[in-house]
Parts: sequence; C-alpha cells; structure tokens
Amino acid sequence: MLMNTNPDNDTELRIKINRETARLPWAELERHFAQGSVVFVSPELDLVDVALRISHDDKDSIARWMADSRIGKVTVEQAQAWSEGQAVLWTSVVSPFVLVQAEKAKLN
Repeated sequence: MLMNTNPDNDTELRIKINRETARLPWAELERHFAQGSVVFVSPELDLVDVALRISHDDKDSIARWMADSRIGKVTVEQAQAWSEGQAVLWTSVVSPFVLVQAEKAKLN
C-alpha cells in the first residue's frame, strides 16, 4: 500500500527547502533554461510551498497552478526580459527542476 504524505506536515523538508532557497542572477540559470528545466513560480505563490508540493508530487495543486498559469516552463520571452534586465531571481532546486520567482513589485 502506498502511503501518501501530507506536504503540510513535512516541516523537515520545508526547513531544508527554505535553507537552500537563494537569490541568483538569471545569467547563472540560463544553462538550465537551455536544458528546459527552469519553471517559473508566480510572485503570489510561496516559492517554498510550491517546491515542497512538487517534492511531494502534489498533482492536484500543481495542475491547478499550471491551469491558472501560476507555474510553468519559463518562456523565451521571460528569459529574454530577465537577461536584458539582469534580473536576480529567488531560486529553489527540486530535481530535475529549478524553480524561479521574480520578486513582487514594490508598491510605493
């Protein structure tokens, strides 16, 4: 019998993901983009929570976010904009994927 683990209760993995989340310049992520392994995460989502749910293979959450275009493969247009803007993105690795998230726009 397969045991389904609940990502909400996996505090150990949440802490590990949080500790390994870092800001990286897009230039350092371009080779991963070329390999098709970079996934954007919308700024309204919690990057650590998304990484945790992908680690747990939470298909329902992932499918819902993809349907809402809140996560997905980075597009050529996104990559070009980040490259031209010398963007620094929040990054979390959930093998084989590299999750990236632009910072929320600051409201003045």
